[in-house]
Amino acid sequence: MSLRKLRIERGEAPRWMRALVPLLVLLLTFVLTSWLSIWAGANPFEAYYYLLVDPLSTGVGIQEVLVKSTPLILCGVAVTYAFSAGYYNIGAEGQLYAGAIMAAWVGPLVGDLPAILALPALLLLGFLGGLLWALAPALMRVKWGVDEVVTTLLLNPVMVFILDALLAGPWRDPKRSLLQSDELALSAQLPRLLSRSRLHIGLLIAIVMAILLWFIMSRTGFGLKMRAAGLKREAARFVGVNVDRTMLIAALVSGGVAGLAGAVEIMGIHFHIIPGFSPGYGYTGIIVAMLAGLNGLAVIFSGLFFGLVATGAQTVSRAVGVPVYMGHVTQATMLLVTLAVLLVVTYRVRRA
Repeated sequence: MSLRKLRIERGEAPRWMRALVPLLVLLLTFVLTSWLSIWAGANPFEAYYYLLVDPLSTGVGIQEVLVKSTPLILCGVAVTYAFSAGYYNIGAEGQLYAGAIMAAWVGPLVGDLPAILALPALLLLGFLGGLLWALAPALMRVKWGVDEVVTTLLLNPVMVFILDALLAGPWRDPKRSLLQSDELALSAQLPRLLSRSRLHIGLLIAIVMAILLWFIMSRTGFGLKMRAAGLKREAARFVGVNVDRTMLIAALVSGGVAGLAGAVEIMGIHFHIIPGFSPGYGYTGIIVAMLAGLNGLAVIFSGLFFGLVATGAQTVSRAVGVPVYMGHVTQATMLLVTLAVLLVVTYRVRRA
């Protein structure tokens, strides 16, 4: 058959094929990353046991998986909001930092407020911090067509440098040897879900935000406009959708949710802010969203899985001597494999 008679076209894959995407991604990722375990002198099956199974064998391990999954779910929700509307926000990391800075700034000052007022106020400030940091690239995209991938990505290190300047300058306590902000007031710290545990109500906040995203995307008119703008902008404009306004709202909400993730991390885990408090949650949120197929409910399970990988990477390093960065390699490989598999199930070859 002549190649000229073949053409590649977009087409909806069968439901059963889309359901197999996560399983296929996991299988291919295991095959592609097994060389790392072999190179380290370990059995790849044993390494993946400690990476994916052992953390779930104890109550403490399960709690730690849930703790690490909380910011990942929120960042996955943030990325999904933007990507669904065709706005490719790569700046969730910087927006997360912005929200954390807002919480660390106001948190020590709310000691006289009851928790019922202090907690919502700080969470809202974190949301606003991320939203404001997302505003400039969103306006540049809508008004002048500036590529948001470049602007949002470049703003990430800017916010990191701002935090470093604050901790080395006005926020520095000369009595401390480590760079960190003041401790949050007790009323600004998120309550624990379990006593003597790091697990806090931020997990419930993340799950509620993911469910809210799913409801908006699948059950509201604005969600339909977002999906239309994300799939085909010109067609959306033709049927009367204000694409620019829809994209702007999605971008700002995305930044706000990423900022909320930063505030939750500070209020629930650290109770102050330090340099590099995020191990790349904003970037991992992109992988979480893509593996979930930009589905709000699936983001919950995708975030839990990557929380498991982050926890298991430390366990496998101690157990079999595989480097800790195996988790990072696994995550990066999974992103590439996810994109490749989604491409295969989204496009098909037909005879012209």
